[in-house]
Amino acid sequence: MEWVASPMAGVERRMLDRIGDEVARATTIVRYAPNSHFSSHVHTGGEEFLVLEGVFQDEHGDFAAGTYVRNPPTSKHTPGSKAGCVIFVKLWQFDPDDRTQIYTQTDTLSEEAAPDRPGVSVAPLYKDAGEDVRVESWAPDADVELDTPGGMELLVLEGSFSEGGEAFTYQSWLRLPAGGTLKARAGAEGCRVWVKSEHLKKPPAAPTIA
Repeated sequence: MEWVASPMAGVERRMLDRIGDEVARATTIVRYAPNSHFSSHVHTGGEEFLVLEGVFQDEHGDFAAGTYVRNPPTSKHTPGSKAGCVIFVKLWQFDPDDRTQIYTQTDTLSEEAAPDRPGVSVAPLYKDAGEDVRVESWAPDADVELDTPGGMELLVLEGSFSEGGEAFTYQSWLRLPAGGTLKARAGAEGCRVWVKSEHLKKPPAAPTIA
């Protein structure tokens, strides 16, 4: 996908999914040029992101590649990057009452073998009644099949997989609807993916701003 300029100089986006205008329920890959930043703002609908490259920065710290962050509704920050960075970010997709703040370095998490899923290991990131967020590693050439009663999203972090006759490599994104089935095969080098599931039980809708 082509990079599209944002309202802020030096910040570009690959808009994977968007419902709404500039205030939107959005899933996006965002690239910050060196010394670029957004103005200070409140996340009325919450923000979840994973740093893919470089170092993301705000007044709460410096977050290197591999860092997973959840900024719940009512949280506030001034995001930017001195060196430049790329993040995968989801906006306006939180329960309005969620106040759980999370900072996790995914590269240092230990993974455990997934029960009844040969060749798959899992490192949990966040789970509640409405969603399950995790990192999964798939062994080389592993066949990975899983029902998605509440829907599922996957972002490739390392390696590759194939599904539905398509190849998914680094930064490829796949969303399966509620009631679907994932039927994937890891590449010869294996695959590491960010996964969110169970969050698409209700049809996605544009943000409602009081």
